[in-house]
Amino acid sequence: MADEENPGQDLAALVLQRGGALEETGDPWEPFRLLDPYGVVVQPVSDYLKDLQAAGRRAGTQRSYGMDLLRWFRFLWTVGVPWDKATRSEARDFSRWLLIADKPVRPHWRLGDDRPPGPVAHLATLGGPNPVTGKPGTGRKYGAATRAHSESVLRHFYDFHLEVGTGPMLNPFPLARGRHEGRPGAHHDPMGPHDNHRAGLFRPRLARRAPRSIPDVRFNELFAGLSCHRDRALVAFWISTGARAAELLGANRADADPGRQLITVVRKGSRALQQVPASPDAFVWLRLYQAEMDGLVPEGKDEPLWWTLRRPFRALRYHAARAMFVRANASLGANWTLHDLRHSAAYRMARDPDMPLTDVQWVLGHAHLSTTQLYVTAPLEDVIESVLAHHRRQLDGRRRADRLQPLPGYRPETLDVLFGRRPKP
Repeated sequence: MADEENPGQDLAALVLQRGGALEETGDPWEPFRLLDPYGVVVQPVSDYLKDLQAAGRRAGTQRSYGMDLLRWFRFLWTVGVPWDKATRSEARDFSRWLLIADKPVRPHWRLGDDRPPGPVAHLATLGGPNPVTGKPGTGRKYGAATRAHSESVLRHFYDFHLEVGTGPMLNPFPLARGRHEGRPGAHHDPMGPHDNHRAGLFRPRLARRAPRSIPDVRFNELFAGLSCHRDRALVAFWISTGARAAELLGANRADADPGRQLITVVRKGSRALQQVPASPDAFVWLRLYQAEMDGLVPEGKDEPLWWTLRRPFRALRYHAARAMFVRANASLGANWTLHDLRHSAAYRMARDPDMPLTDVQWVLGHAHLSTTQLYVTAPLEDVIESVLAHHRRQLDGRRRADRLQPLPGYRPETLDVLFGRRPKP
């Protein structure tokens, strides 16, 4: 009945507005704020981001949540529904739009609107498996992980406003309906893993994916394609420490200790300081990079360790480092990510028989050993090679059997005696 009264929008003809923006302010008290198409601050989002900050969420998390909220508000601005009047119908249509619609294409500021995209941009639009890495491309559609993250953020956003009394009476993004009333998960297997929280009604199911690593041969090719000492130092630290990209980029000059081969990072989840060992090569590349930048950037202990290469010199951020790695990938036709370097480091350490798995857990900063155990299994490339070798052995066995078949006219028992397969009676 509700759908008959409110049939929703014509999603096939819907063109999402590009108005509004998530603005980075540079103010530590309000790192990001959402602006509407007229440049006015969207106060409900600001209140929500302040609540996230009070809960200890870092600026990167606020940006990630803000981008999901920007996409939702653009949808509401397009269909003409105020944010506090949104119902399950709008949430349903928005979830369908994310599932079916193509992602809006933003022209690169260097390319303009009329020039075709370069090899890097073309690489990012491929949806099939990459011929070098075997990983799927980002594609033109929104991924399941993006849609799941968006649903979680929007449900949490409306839960916040329900608690403070500033939002709608009902959350447009409700939890999934259970088949029976009662406690969620009342009939689950007590011996298996269990989550006490129900998923969102419009939340897609995510497939479990094994961590992907970069094969050593391909890594050597990738490393050889890096163009400067800074990039070589960064990649050498990522592949030897297993630190996350943002953790390493947040290091200061005082955090690098070449004498003990340690570098201090701030862990993503716990925000705890941790010294992690790095390879000698990483510190060699770091010293070469620092020699190049001598006198060009501040050298105080609290100054950033990594800087941009172009003037005016600024602290290197994640998106600039990611662009560097994408360019290095493009030279090989690959689509590895910065996080694949962490996976590669984890596989290397976990498969070393002289390194205990608990040490690997400590280096990676995993809260649970079960997370580290994912890297004990063979990488996908090794599994594929093992199965192909199995097929080759099977084929060779059949060929040998065909060669041993006796020609017509020979008695099998005579051949058995000749080749010693059966004792002579």
